Amino acid sequence: MQSVLTDQPAGEPRATLLLAHGAGAPMDSPFMTQLAAALSTRGIKVVRFEFPYMAARREDGRKRPPNPMPVLEQCMRELAAEISGPLFLAGKSMGARVASQLAAEVGAAGFICFGYPFHPPGKPERTRIEHLQQIGCPGLIVQGTRDPFGKPEEVAAYPLAPALQLHWLDSGEHDFRPLKASGRTQQMLIEEAAGVAAAFMVQALARS
Repeated sequence: MQSVLTDQPAGEPRATLLLAHGAGAPMDSPFMTQLAAALSTRGIKVVRFEFPYMAARREDGRKRPPNPMPVLEQCMRELAAEISGPLFLAGKSMGARVASQLAAEVGAAGFICFGYPFHPPGKPERTRIEHLQQIGCPGLIVQGTRDPFGKPEEVAAYPLAPALQLHWLDSGEHDFRPLKASGRTQQMLIEEAAGVAAAFMVQALARS
């Protein structure tokens, strides 16, 4: 049994969001904690978990590279199978990639990507968009306009599925940290991301 963190809303949950972490930070990083809290205040039950390599790092403190993609997918697949009721898959960066690839397969009502890694920083030719050109369930990507993994002008040129929604966080970096000159804070952008995500989930359920 994998260890998980669950953020329960005050009332009956509108849906459950299975939320995966990114490559370098665990499920209880400040970003993941703030995002989960912001979603739960909007009526979403959030289940956070760790992929095997991150769980091992928690045990002995040694940093490891992420597991191969099939291992990451199987980890999320097994957890999704344990959740009843309306389910959405989501993730931060690498976790977003896993969620977007698995959502239709596991029968999720949709997927949400918080900072999608469209390409490695500085390598725009190495895109990770093939599975996003035809999606089998509703999808939403919330991305900062300064994200080195995919900026607006780059993403606009991609042949993404018309059903895939994109929401841009003005001045946000990959972790949604904005420029000081913007007058906004990372917490404000996380709250905006949570609001957009919660609205997306409600709309997806209403249409299904």
